[in-house]
Amino acid sequence: MTFVCRWNQRYIGHTLRKAPCSWSHWLRPVARACSAGSIKLQAANPLPALRHESILSTVGKTPVVKINRLAPEGVNVYVKCEAFNPMGSVKDRLALGIIEWAEHHGQIKPGQTVVEASSGNTGIGLAMVCAAKGYPFVCVMAESFSIERRKLMRFLGAKVVLTNPAHKGSGMVIKSKELAEKHGWFPANQFTNEANAWIHSQTTGPEILEAMQGVKLDYFVTAYGTGGTLKGVGQVLRERSPETKIHVCEPDNAPLLYSNTATEYGTDGSFKEPHPLWRPHLLQGWATDFIPKIVDDAVQAKFVDEVVHVGGHKAMATARLLSQQEGIFTGTSGGGILACALELASKVPQGTNIVAMLPDTGERYLSTPLFADIPADMTPEEKEIAESTPSQAPPGISLPEVTQEAKDFVSKMNSEHKCVIWSLEYCEFCWTVFKFLDAINVPYHVVNVDAFKYAKDNQGNKYRAALASMTDCNTFPQVFFDGEFFGGAADACIKFKKGELQPILDKAGLNNENFGGYSGDPFEFLPKWMSQNPLRSK
Repeated sequence: MTFVCRWNQRYIGHTLRKAPCSWSHWLRPVARACSAGSIKLQAANPLPALRHESILSTVGKTPVVKINRLAPEGVNVYVKCEAFNPMGSVKDRLALGIIEWAEHHGQIKPGQTVVEASSGNTGIGLAMVCAAKGYPFVCVMAESFSIERRKLMRFLGAKVVLTNPAHKGSGMVIKSKELAEKHGWFPANQFTNEANAWIHSQTTGPEILEAMQGVKLDYFVTAYGTGGTLKGVGQVLRERSPETKIHVCEPDNAPLLYSNTATEYGTDGSFKEPHPLWRPHLLQGWATDFIPKIVDDAVQAKFVDEVVHVGGHKAMATARLLSQQEGIFTGTSGGGILACALELASKVPQGTNIVAMLPDTGERYLSTPLFADIPADMTPEEKEIAESTPSQAPPGISLPEVTQEAKDFVSKMNSEHKCVIWSLEYCEFCWTVFKFLDAINVPYHVVNVDAFKYAKDNQGNKYRAALASMTDCNTFPQVFFDGEFFGGAADACIKFKKGELQPILDKAGLNNENFGGYSGDPFEFLPKWMSQNPLRSK
């Protein structure tokens, strides 16, 4: 293979340069401030500060970190923290590799839409790479995967097509293929694309050996997922560190590799039917309902020395322990791999060196069972801490004297519009009223008293003082119907639920199409962090 990874060239080439100022230049003021104690940061990062021409050259070179408190004494367990990639997972490598491979081989046209089936991390990585390179991206994902993943992709400009969870991963792949054929899109095909393993042989494998230079690497522990990490790193280890044993993790309730029941493939490497032993599991991204061709290639090439298993609950417990005892934040998949690595560590002699992959960040799992027991509200212990001091409120601002001019302005606005909302521009409770009135099809006029146009001569606070003198209220929003002060956000929600707001709106002529046919709960528009909100996020 003569194709050289342009990512690698960018990382070591002229586009990555040290910042023009030296460490001593920007540390000089700090040094002066600390000269009395001559304080030095004990855990200072030894890496240089670099300037990048693109976000894409920040992919890879993730740290290998020693586990200090969870590992058995005398056994060296290290984790490769893929959360340090720009979008927080190992799949950033795959995404970059697939697109640059396709560009080099003329498989993708400028501006062509990319489509892929993904549980989320590959999709997020592709959304980032496509955004940086100017390709539209569509991700196909089962509806059962975490909500934050689809939101991240949409935030990056991607489109997300959700499939029926009952159709499993194979249904995602089928839908992605349908869309590619129908619209002429470029299929990333992570489960069969040779660029998947290639990028790991170019980056991940060499990085592990570089980090472990001078130390014998006895074991490498990973899940198999699409097979890219397993095959790519496996190739490198077999060639350059043949004594390293490779342990591959899979869910204990979906032991596809352990079963020795093969998946049949078509000529293009796609599966013919799902695997009969697959069952739903908690380890997102680990094992879809077929054995990918790249995984099978790795098995046939003897890159797997042992298949090990872990359950979802142990994986989640290990992820939490890793976070609380080592300060390393990973998801259920990383917790599962580390659980297998720690089980191995308990059986090997002292002096053994183990490297385990941590594929992503725990932030991908906020809406999953991993965080189900993490409360949003204060625990009894936290309440006790909070109540141990008075919680004194900060002083309020002094409003200017009420002027007739300001009162006239307030009265003028209230008389010219059927509904006026006196608001602060970035107040969540003001947004509550906006969203609620939009839902019930009530038009309104907004006056943001803190808007830039009212900043000169403190004009906004003059209007605020005038409002307070008329309503005897200092909070926002302040809602007026037909010139009469009504109340705020909670008032609107509560009185609509009680049926008391509707007659007021009827009288003001603001009932449009039976309040837009709205039949929901107005509390859905209140901030979800409010402890008083019955629909709050737990």
